[in-house]
Amino acid sequence: MTNKDLANLIFPNVTKTVEDIEKMYPKRQLKENEEVTRFAPSPTGFMHIGNFMMALIDYIIVNNNGGVFYLRNEDTDKNREVDDAINLIMDTLKHYNIVPDEYEYDNKVVGNYGPYIQSKRMEIYHVYIKHLIEIGRAYPCFCTPEDLNLMRERQEQTKIRTGYYGRFTKCRKLSVEEAINKIKNKEPYVIRFKSNGDFENKIWVDDLVKGRLHLSENDIDDVIMKSDNLLPTYHFAHVIDDHLMHTTIVVRGEEWLPSVTKHIQMFEAFGFKAPKYVHTPLILKKEGESVRKISKRKDKEALMKYYEEVGYPSLAVIESVMTIINSNYEQWHQENPDKSFLDFQFDPKKMSSSGALYDLVKLEDISKNIISKMTKDELYSKSYEWSKKYDNKLQSLIEQDVDYYKNILNIEREQEKPRKDIAKYQDIYNLIWYMYDDLFTDISYEWGSITDISDIKNILNIYINDYYNDNDSKDEWFAKIKILAERLGYASNMKEYKKNKDKYKGNVADIATVLRVALTSKKNTPDLYEIMQLFGKSRIQNRFSQI
Repeated sequence: MTNKDLANLIFPNVTKTVEDIEKMYPKRQLKENEEVTRFAPSPTGFMHIGNFMMALIDYIIVNNNGGVFYLRNEDTDKNREVDDAINLIMDTLKHYNIVPDEYEYDNKVVGNYGPYIQSKRMEIYHVYIKHLIEIGRAYPCFCTPEDLNLMRERQEQTKIRTGYYGRFTKCRKLSVEEAINKIKNKEPYVIRFKSNGDFENKIWVDDLVKGRLHLSENDIDDVIMKSDNLLPTYHFAHVIDDHLMHTTIVVRGEEWLPSVTKHIQMFEAFGFKAPKYVHTPLILKKEGESVRKISKRKDKEALMKYYEEVGYPSLAVIESVMTIINSNYEQWHQENPDKSFLDFQFDPKKMSSSGALYDLVKLEDISKNIISKMTKDELYSKSYEWSKKYDNKLQSLIEQDVDYYKNILNIEREQEKPRKDIAKYQDIYNLIWYMYDDLFTDISYEWGSITDISDIKNILNIYINDYYNDNDSKDEWFAKIKILAERLGYASNMKEYKKNKDKYKGNVADIATVLRVALTSKKNTPDLYEIMQLFGKSRIQNRFSQI
């Protein structure tokens, strides 16, 4: 009996050959320097920030060089798969407008190199595994979990490397006849790749981030198909898919770096050219004085859903991630403030090789800057769409009077130095609630230097009766507040006040604070003149009368 007999016994229904499959996936017609990248997540939950960074790099590489960016869902681990996760991944990419050129989504396939979901490519994998068995580079392994645990315990006791290699590859030594008999006797088995490596030998591996690495050859006989004889493992499936889909650059997390020699060996077993690798660093979080890996379980900012739920603009999230993708991005962006992140030339050599510190404070600053540049109509549109999904209170305020809401948003907006107090759409309600009379009840006022209620009422009465006029310009409005200050014994000139504090009760800022707090309950708000213009005299009087 031969290896071919063994292969036919394991795969009796596989009639296609490797050559047949290769014809189905012809070489892509790429121009010089064009790249093919893929985002290949496992649909085991919500998309996280590390996934997003990899997808963004894939997208930027193709944007820089031309080529194809495709989405492939690697769902070979059915035990960990989450319902609808495949659609959630694509929904996230669409939210950030990082849409692949080829994908499978919502029962629609775009591209000629699919299926783009690994569980639908099972027949292809079986063809290639059958081929490996035929040429003697794969074999069935009948070791039980108990056998493998015992082997590992003995390795640990003798303080040697753990794994299925060398003298521990018990089933590698079985003859074809023995393997066939075991299969016929219904003994469960997996398929292992037969490594021809020597751990003592070193090989050179090129990584576009970390440079040339001198690594030990792989000598582990890894499992490439599980005992159900259906789906392959990640190690094997991605090699076949990256070959057939003609991937030129693989972007993946650095946790896969120890496996790169396994994968290169599998490419070589078929005579395939291996892609170039970009192993991205771990994303880190500063916690007090220490730094640790960001955690999907502990850190809200680890999950991409968080950024959408609280209402960060998609561009702000992209810009913040760009700052950890390349160390020179912030400087480039400062020098090119009007350019898009897509104009930036990604350089893997400028990616951290030791860990990337992701900072929510930096995201807040980036987001405030981006929101400040939105027109009132843009901010209305984006915040309203967000509110319909995530904030019913804000939605209700907006729908009361859209024009009024826009006018609130337009305070200190669309000017040379716009306000920068909104970091995310979730902030808006708490920043504007006092502009609505039906919410302005049971108020706690943040009075400043002037706290005596009788003094406050006196200031308000004199101001509204003797000085306020809806038709005043901003300069006229402020001039009248200064006159009021002088009338009541407060300095109207700050320089004069600083020179002779004992001469005055306070200064014009104290008077303005009384007006501001009486109107809004807050010591710090956007421009008071613009707020008063929106309110009008009758509403201002009503607010003052509540004191």
